[in-house]
Amino acid sequence: MRRALVVAFLLVFATAQPAVAANLLTNAGFEAGNLSGWTCSSASVSTGAHSGSYALAGNATASDHAKCTQTVTVKPSTTYTVSAWVRGNPVYLGITGGPSTWAGATSYTQLSLSFTSGASQTSAELYLHGWYGAGTYNADDVVLDGPGGTTPGAPATPGNLSATSVTASSVALSWPAVSGATGYRVYEGNTLRATVTGTSATISGLGACTTHTYTVAAYNSVGESARSAPVTATTAGCQQADLPRHALIGYLHASFANGSGYIRMADVPAAWDVINLAFGEPTSVTSGDIRFTLCPVAECGGVESEAEFIAAIRAKQAQGKKVLISIGGANGQVQLTTTAARDKFVQSVSAIIDRYGLDGLDIDFEGHSLYLNTGDTDFRNPTTPVIVNLIAALRSLKSRYGNEFILTMAPETFFVQVGYQFYGGAGGGDNRTGSYLPVIHAMRDALTVLHVQDYNSGPVMGLDNQYHNMGGADFHIAMTDMLKAGFRVASTGQTFPGLREDQIAFGLPAAVSAGNGYTAPAQVQQALNCLARNQNCGGYTLRGGASPAIRGLMTWSVNWDRYYGWEFQNSHGPFLDGLP
Repeated sequence: MRRALVVAFLLVFATAQPAVAANLLTNAGFEAGNLSGWTCSSASVSTGAHSGSYALAGNATASDHAKCTQTVTVKPSTTYTVSAWVRGNPVYLGITGGPSTWAGATSYTQLSLSFTSGASQTSAELYLHGWYGAGTYNADDVVLDGPGGTTPGAPATPGNLSATSVTASSVALSWPAVSGATGYRVYEGNTLRATVTGTSATISGLGACTTHTYTVAAYNSVGESARSAPVTATTAGCQQADLPRHALIGYLHASFANGSGYIRMADVPAAWDVINLAFGEPTSVTSGDIRFTLCPVAECGGVESEAEFIAAIRAKQAQGKKVLISIGGANGQVQLTTTAARDKFVQSVSAIIDRYGLDGLDIDFEGHSLYLNTGDTDFRNPTTPVIVNLIAALRSLKSRYGNEFILTMAPETFFVQVGYQFYGGAGGGDNRTGSYLPVIHAMRDALTVLHVQDYNSGPVMGLDNQYHNMGGADFHIAMTDMLKAGFRVASTGQTFPGLREDQIAFGLPAAVSAGNGYTAPAQVQQALNCLARNQNCGGYTLRGGASPAIRGLMTWSVNWDRYYGWEFQNSHGPFLDGLP
């Protein structure tokens, strides 16, 4: 968000990057708790993992270097990337008949290489091993990344995998039969969850309100097919925010003025369901000490007193509206680099919420607030202090205020969807790319609405592996579909699971002066029709399916909307009311 006329921050990729397929390995992180998928000598699994719960433990003796292999089907004349996190002295990673590499390290380090299959090659064997007499080595998070091949005689890939029902502890799946298949394997990521002979499976023992992504492969005596397109489902038991099914969300310039003018809280129209007070800002970048004050009279003519402001908040709440404090913005860099800053953040944000009687918190961290240290490549288990401390602070606030506490986030596409191509901790680029993903994932069960800023953005690659540009329906469709369907996180071997549809909205400038990426009302409504009804998608195919319960729209800002005659409110409020 910006206080004044926004100059676009353009993220331009000079050349398109090649699409990266799913990790072809089975049990790549050894999270099955065993060596399923691998053929090993003198090896087991251990709890000394790089991520998750388990890792490979190879015991290299004087007569056995503890080799583990796995064979996958590949396409001829195709380039693949290979990597693994290893520790030991030494540990080797390679492709039989192809390249190899090794390292000697007492802590986990990443080995990587690439190879190109031969003109008639249809399979490749990956191997890991230690050295004779060197003792135990560990390996984890192994990746063989590229398009899967098909073994001649193996069954075709199953199509139309769907989640047919969910409970608080299970997800039921089904798919059409595949000719020549003798059975089917259901995977979550690269972990085998079920093996069945029929065309349905129920995955049980899941937590309430947890999100899971599955694929299915057919197999016979010859081999296994490629895996189906993924399907994502969330178990029942989620806390439901007390919001309209489809909400209009707007930021109110409460602590400053700009060219759009000041609006008293009492004068905000009833069309706005969620009002985000912009902004709470830190006393210094790393202090964690957040302050919020009403705009001074000298800057904002007609500003109300604090007592009037609080009374107006109460009146809005009596009408069923929600008022949140938004932290950050373009000028409010917040880096919780220490536990002291984390604790001060919790204390100072709580003080603001209590003083004004607010309904919750909006996180609008921009600029350099969030980033990923080199080597922090697993969004599920982040290690960078500014990420870890923010997650801990948000959990503490949620615990303090309970189930009614509303938590929203307003990241830019750079910090979320760009993670499909580039993830900061993996190195080789800006260390901020995708850096919201670990925060969103850690808080997904407490997150009320994620409304990514679909503006002030450069071209971003969608799930169709095409670049999409802001300002039209196509951009909002592609960017929002990524949040529902989930997506592979760059070359990390991990997949970010999609969110529930009621957790998803998208953000827009209210007018041309509010930010680059203004979208005309007809284009916004085309995007909503596509996302909610799967209609008029302009040639784009929704990977996440229709989202009739999509939460709604966010805008920067209520002030800019008034300045331009309430076009956003008057166009989109009634349209949202008419969605299913």
